[in-house]
Amino acid sequence: MDGKVIDGKTFAEGLRGRVATLAAQFAQAAGRKAGLAVVLVGDDPASEVYVRSKAKQTVACGMTSFEHRLPANTTQAALLALVAALNDDGAVDGILVQLPLPKHLDEQAVVAAISPAKDVDGLTPISAGRLALGQPGLVPCTPLGSLMLLKDRLGSLSGLDAVVIGRSILVGKPMAALLLAESCTVTVAHSRTRDLSDVVRRADIVVAAVGRPEMVKAGWIKPGATVIDVGINRVPAAEAGKTRLVGDVDFADVLPVAGAITPVPGGVGPMTIAVLLRNALVAAHGNAGIALAAEAI
Repeated sequence: MDGKVIDGKTFAEGLRGRVATLAAQFAQAAGRKAGLAVVLVGDDPASEVYVRSKAKQTVACGMTSFEHRLPANTTQAALLALVAALNDDGAVDGILVQLPLPKHLDEQAVVAAISPAKDVDGLTPISAGRLALGQPGLVPCTPLGSLMLLKDRLGSLSGLDAVVIGRSILVGKPMAALLLAESCTVTVAHSRTRDLSDVVRRADIVVAAVGRPEMVKAGWIKPGATVIDVGINRVPAAEAGKTRLVGDVDFADVLPVAGAITPVPGGVGPMTIAVLLRNALVAAHGNAGIALAAEAI
């Protein structure tokens, strides 16, 4: 693999290995395994695959997986009742409600009902507030995974100029907060940013999370910049009837210019579930009152 290419798959394997080691130590200290509950409402095919993968990797890391599959016509009251029961269940350390939910359900209300101590997605208002205030808490998985890759490649990020393209609550906003906490100078760009390419060209670090296939071109990138591509877009392949995955960055175009870049697939994607498992283990230690050194994971 090109030395410029950041191998998220290998990093994620290492992170899962550390999680497995610490999960075994936790089970011995707590007298039980750490537990992660995943709630899936409806039968969205992409969500089904994702939930299955989460459950498999949870068990592989030595934690207990609790799966709750509900029909698409589940009521708001029934879903909130399940979340409340999981909040009260001492065997469950982390709760993840798979999004998106069917349109008749209020996603914000469901997420807000999750106990912050079990919010492994880092999406509750309290988790988001803690991140914004620089306080300890559970952080969204994809931004935290992206930060891990950046620090592994660059070491200290202090003083670097970072541009985050995208302002979603899932990636853009928490990514900006994490970079600020690392003493970067952070710009959050979006669809209404004027002269977007000029803004991006200033950056030492570019995080693309906008959901537009191959939007970021070589001319947008300062030579030597580190590019983290969070986008996952399915586009037509050369072969009729086939599709392929591409990011928000034109990888082939940007690779010669960037100092380092994540591919799609194989970059940020593998980090998301690995960080979810990490968050579940962190939550388990907090819920059981067992100390966990931050540098251990």
